[in-house]
Amino acid sequence: MAIFTSIATAIAGALFGGSALAASLIGGALAFGTKLAIGKLSQQKQQKRKYTAVQGEIQFGGDVPVGTLYGVGKTKGQRTFYAKWGSGNKWNAEVFVLANGWCDGLEPYVYIYGEKKALVSRPVIGNEVANYHIEGFVNGSGDPVLTIRFYDGRPGQLVDQKLVDVSAGLGNKWKSTSVNAGICYVVVERIYSDKLFGSKGRPELEFVLRGLREYDPRKDSTVAGGSGTQRLNTPSTWVHTKNPAVHRLNYQLGLRALVSGRTLIGEGKSLGQIDLATYFVAMNVCDTLRANGKRTYECSLFVSGDDDHTEVLKQFDDAMAGYGLNRRGLSGVIPGAPQIPVKDLTAADIPIDRAKDVQFRPSAFERFNHLSGQFTSIESMWNPESLKPVYVNADIAADGRNRQTSVDFLQVTDPDIAQYLLNIRYRQNRMGGKATVPVSRRFGLAVQEGEWITWRGKSWLISEWRADDRLRITLVLSETSAAIYDDDDIEPGPIVIPPTPPINPSLLSTVQNFNVAVGMINGAQGYDTPALVFTWTPPDDPTITAVRFVYQIEGTTELFEDQCTSPEDGLFRTTKNVVSGKVYNARATITTVPDRLRTFTNWMTTAQPTGLQTLLTGLQQLQDDALNRFKELQQEMDEFFRPRLVELLDAFSLEGAVGQIERQQIVATIGDALAQITEERRVRVSENEATAQLLTYLQASLGGTNARLITEETVRATADSALSSQITQLTAETGNNAAAIQTEATARANADGALSTQITSLDAEVGDNLARLIQEETARAEGDSANATSINGVSADFNGRFAQGLVKFEAVAAPTGVDARFSVLLRAGTSQSFKVSGFYVELYTEGGVQKSRMAVQADQFLVTSGNSRHYPLVFENGELKLAVANIGTVNAGLLQSLNGKMKIDLNNGTIEIFS
Repeated sequence: MAIFTSIATAIAGALFGGSALAASLIGGALAFGTKLAIGKLSQQKQQKRKYTAVQGEIQFGGDVPVGTLYGVGKTKGQRTFYAKWGSGNKWNAEVFVLANGWCDGLEPYVYIYGEKKALVSRPVIGNEVANYHIEGFVNGSGDPVLTIRFYDGRPGQLVDQKLVDVSAGLGNKWKSTSVNAGICYVVVERIYSDKLFGSKGRPELEFVLRGLREYDPRKDSTVAGGSGTQRLNTPSTWVHTKNPAVHRLNYQLGLRALVSGRTLIGEGKSLGQIDLATYFVAMNVCDTLRANGKRTYECSLFVSGDDDHTEVLKQFDDAMAGYGLNRRGLSGVIPGAPQIPVKDLTAADIPIDRAKDVQFRPSAFERFNHLSGQFTSIESMWNPESLKPVYVNADIAADGRNRQTSVDFLQVTDPDIAQYLLNIRYRQNRMGGKATVPVSRRFGLAVQEGEWITWRGKSWLISEWRADDRLRITLVLSETSAAIYDDDDIEPGPIVIPPTPPINPSLLSTVQNFNVAVGMINGAQGYDTPALVFTWTPPDDPTITAVRFVYQIEGTTELFEDQCTSPEDGLFRTTKNVVSGKVYNARATITTVPDRLRTFTNWMTTAQPTGLQTLLTGLQQLQDDALNRFKELQQEMDEFFRPRLVELLDAFSLEGAVGQIERQQIVATIGDALAQITEERRVRVSENEATAQLLTYLQASLGGTNARLITEETVRATADSALSSQITQLTAETGNNAAAIQTEATARANADGALSTQITSLDAEVGDNLARLIQEETARAEGDSANATSINGVSADFNGRFAQGLVKFEAVAAPTGVDARFSVLLRAGTSQSFKVSGFYVELYTEGGVQKSRMAVQADQFLVTSGNSRHYPLVFENGELKLAVANIGTVNAGLLQSLNGKMKIDLNNGTIEIFS
């Protein structure tokens, strides 16, 4: 990019006397950087918006940034004009801008009232490119009442003359000069019909647009390597595509205004600033057919003139599992595809007097073993749908636990392509070897960024190419493999079933999806009472005021009735005339105001008899509560042992700010020995924020032994908040043995509250064996609550076996109540299975009442007095075992002898004795 070239020139001027070669070399190194898959998965900065193929809201007025569509997408458009005329204003017309630029056309369907309807072609009546009416929207004579006139935004398009004529006598006129050249738009015209629109309101249309016609240099015979009639400055020769690399090139070239030539969308580069060779390769890779007959990569994306270029380019990069690069000042792209290595790096190519840094296996913190994501499903009316998660049991076993994250491909509408991309990103993340290797000039000048080489029996991507003032070349390598892109064992994407059209509430004569089941309601003195549970789909119709139920015991004729006066609940329980041990039949109907035709549902039957009235309540609920709490504790344990420390200063560059950066460094090297101290001071202020940061980095290394001490201290103040943080990291590494101590202390205050946190992590690792101790303490106070938490965790992994422990103490004070909880959780096992045990004690508030509870999870729970003459109380395998019980009152349903000879049924008043 041009900015990197400018920075490189400045550096070269300051350090190397303005050397053009140094500027070129440094510019290439600055721009490309290490863009590995882990960066794709764990970006710290949040995107300002979701980038997708859907523009889901109607935009109004003129204060809307220019936008366009690359590929195919769904949009509601920007409404810029509305007119009504005729007797009773029966005729209406609206103008919706769909995109800037010359677009290809509309897909042959739209969405209206939540349903997909076909577009039926009609003869054009004026200057529009195409004319349609919508399937099903015709009057009694068969004439269409909802029509669309489509203008594709080509240069020189003429005005919609009919709109000019019908609005000439209105206060709001469509002018004869309103040609909207360079703007793709539709005129939606409708004639009011009470039958079609009266009960549903004004129709809201969603159009599916084939977006920009784009320039493809492969089809331009005036470009080296191209062949065809396309020309860069002749848009009439361009064609529509869904190729991500073509999208990326056209975004870098930019969409320009027809008159001024100003760049409206994109970067506005020239072809001379583009590395066309990499683009030709990427375009061909995207168009290559896979084994399933589909193109390898396709995508669609809505963008605007306000979007960040880096984020937009990243969406195109992600859609082809690739990375952008800047090679010697030219912008290019590397597609997700295997390459043939250009050279083999040998020991003779590596100077022995210069240090190298090699990490063949990334740390567990940098790798994920469970990856999920979403794509945009056309079958689901262009809504996001989940992809099949990617995980490998062997990877989970190697990491010792599940490490999950997600990456979405909302710019992709084909499930198979999106699933392929998800698998590639997973494999790129798992293959995470990195190396910084000095090379000879002969080798370094023969390779460049983006190419593959081989070294030590593996394939490596040159992710960065560096050169100093003495033209000593260093390569930054990222491990790669052709196996990453092998699709033999990749499953197809998910099959999405289109949703059923919504039912018109005005046509409902009864409730939908009615069913009946048996249940229990808490009765007096802690007993359950049998009940019937009626369920239905809540109607979206305010005229339905009640749901009536008619039910009977199966095999009898006596009918019973009850009703629910809140039909939107979708569920109603009744104990009225319900007895134990019986199967029931039931049906339902509705009550409406005003009254209308009503019908009963079909008879439904309970799947089982009603329960016995004497079952004690709450046991199932208590079991569910306890199990859910233990699941929460396990989830807290998983989260607690994830990487704890993150960089707090994630937005140092402030818009409109001024600041200074001071950096001091001393370095000493002899052979493989390296010692350095780096200190960097940063200050930055703007009208709204002030930031100061001190970074200290100490390193000593010799061969495979490395010691580091890193400290980051940050203070930040805004008009309503203040932040102070200190992060310290100590690491020592020798071969596969490593030890680390990390601490983070943070104090934060704003207008709503105050927060202080302290985290300490101790790690010791030898090969695949890992021991860890983490302590976290948090205190938070806000205007309406206060919270204090202390957590201690220990973890040990050895040869695929692991053991973990977590102790947590939490206290919360709020207007709803004062809660406290103390919990202990233990977990141990192997990569194939594990065991969990623990307990918690809590004070909690329920319904405004303070309560207490203790729960234990164990295969065997034992209470003993310590006296060998007394047997213990034992709970095991769902049974309570007790040698002696002294009980005043027994509430029971069934008493049965151990040998089954005698049974007393207290519910039905029977005694059975068996011989």
